[in-house]
Amino acid sequence: MTIPVIDFSTLNGDKRSETMALLHEACQKWGFFMIENHDIDASLTEKVKKLVNEYYEKNLKDGFYKSELVKTLEKQEKTFDKDWEATFFIWHRPKSNIKEIPNISDELCNTMDEYIAQLILLAEKLSELMSENLGLEKTFIKKSFSSPNGIGPVMGTKVAKYPQCPNPKLVRGLREHTDAGGIILLLQDDKVGGLEFYKDGKWVEIPPSKNNAIFVNTGDQIEVLSNGLYKSVVHRVMPDKDGSRLSMASFYNPIGDAIIAPAPKLLYPSHYCYGDYLNLYGKTKFGEKGPRFEAIKNMGNGHAHTNNNIV
Repeated sequence: MTIPVIDFSTLNGDKRSETMALLHEACQKWGFFMIENHDIDASLTEKVKKLVNEYYEKNLKDGFYKSELVKTLEKQEKTFDKDWEATFFIWHRPKSNIKEIPNISDELCNTMDEYIAQLILLAEKLSELMSENLGLEKTFIKKSFSSPNGIGPVMGTKVAKYPQCPNPKLVRGLREHTDAGGIILLLQDDKVGGLEFYKDGKWVEIPPSKNNAIFVNTGDQIEVLSNGLYKSVVHRVMPDKDGSRLSMASFYNPIGDAIIAPAPKLLYPSHYCYGDYLNLYGKTKFGEKGPRFEAIKNMGNGHAHTNNNIV
């Protein structure tokens, strides 16, 4: 099964409508896709991956392999409540905590900040394109992810290594879940796979990212805002017996006090008098139903007095 690939270089040319349709289908039917030609500096993504791998080797690897989880697997015992991963989390917006990460170098801090600055632009562009595809104003998702006083959205990155695992059948790298937030942008390993998404009753293996591609999936709040048109999809990470996998998942999420609700334009009409609907239907029976639904949504809960039996 080949996952959708969105070529951002075609958004400004005569293939824009085709690319927008592909993006809409990817959000609606898949909930995940790959982005190519997104203008994030390839040398920057390679540098940040290199520095994160070095940080893991110096600061996390030894401690991970001395953990209770590793001892459990050495006993050939299956574990259901822990994940085979070494992680740390960086907040970027509204306030960065990167300097608080133990033993982090200035070079990694500066490189990560530079990468995230470019990634935020991509996240905001994606939010605008999704909003446009849903027939909403292009700032709808961004505004929905912000607080009443205009602060937000939030941006944070889960940095993870899924270490080489001696017995991958006994543990998950990361257990099955959907993502709570909004738009997730993943910079991942270019050699070792393991990420899987559930689609049409099957687990779809996501290949390692080549050619500076960014993998994207949509979270629960996008599903809510779109009134279920766009999906958040169950996924997991399977550990690898022969290699360790790098994952940098950046979350473009609502701020904590953002008020989330489906876009009113995407809702069906409700709490209307059926007689009002019949009256309107009699005038618009042979037209499109969409405008009729919109008219009913804009109509107050009036009390129609009709005996029409229009079919």
